[in-house]
Amino acid sequence: MMHLGLIGYPLGHSLSPTIHTAALKACGLEGDYSLFPVEPDDIPGLEKLLSRLRTGELRGLNVTIPHKQNVIQFLDELTPRAGTIGAVNTIYFREGRLTGDNTDAPGFLSDLYRFLARNQPDIPGQKSALVLGAGGSARAVVYALVSDGWSVTVAGRRIDQAEELVAQFKNARAIELNRASIQSCIFRLVVNTTPVGMVPDIDRSPLPEGLCLSPDIFIYDLVYNPRETKLVRNASSRGCRAETGIGMLIEQAALAFEIWTGRHPPRDILIQSVDY
Repeated sequence: MMHLGLIGYPLGHSLSPTIHTAALKACGLEGDYSLFPVEPDDIPGLEKLLSRLRTGELRGLNVTIPHKQNVIQFLDELTPRAGTIGAVNTIYFREGRLTGDNTDAPGFLSDLYRFLARNQPDIPGQKSALVLGAGGSARAVVYALVSDGWSVTVAGRRIDQAEELVAQFKNARAIELNRASIQSCIFRLVVNTTPVGMVPDIDRSPLPEGLCLSPDIFIYDLVYNPRETKLVRNASSRGCRAETGIGMLIEQAALAFEIWTGRHPPRDILIQSVDY
């Protein structure tokens, strides 16, 4: 019996159990996927939960807000990708070592290009992106974009956090997340990595009020619950092509599942599991 799960807080609206249950069934594996809500300041609780991987009680764990960086202190090693990003979303125990990886970056990039290809954008030569937020998810997104040749501007409410993030990446700079700073930037893609707009806080957008967006801008919102966030709804009404992060959720989940089990769950079945 394979026991998998997700660490984060809050977790009440997570779709990860649905996706991974479908993956287990599709691959003919016996197991379950549980939610492990750990409050932001409960570091002892975090350490205790990770110890269950070392004993074999758990096979693998995903990590989401707010613990993508908190877990690192309890791990034996990071994969090169996770080490560069500085954030972990997938943990496993192998050969006596507790290892942290990050499947957010490849999962995001894979789904981003599916979204862009579907809309047939004229991106070459104009690969400039504005990333909203400077937390663990932002680190994965910036890593993915910069590695793929994009020029990235990170907009953070805390400018020091944004500057710390971009310091380790070429072709990345930091600004404050306000209307004046964003309005002065040139970009073709906006990626929201903040939780603003997520259930239950669905009437907020991470973009400042009164910001004018050109209709040739693409919007990718990592928030997937609700299926149409205020950011996506507002952008679409202005003629922008916009997408929520359900596709990224599926891609990063499938990649984590492959790390834990060595099996490759069919993406179409995972999509059907969330009725996407």
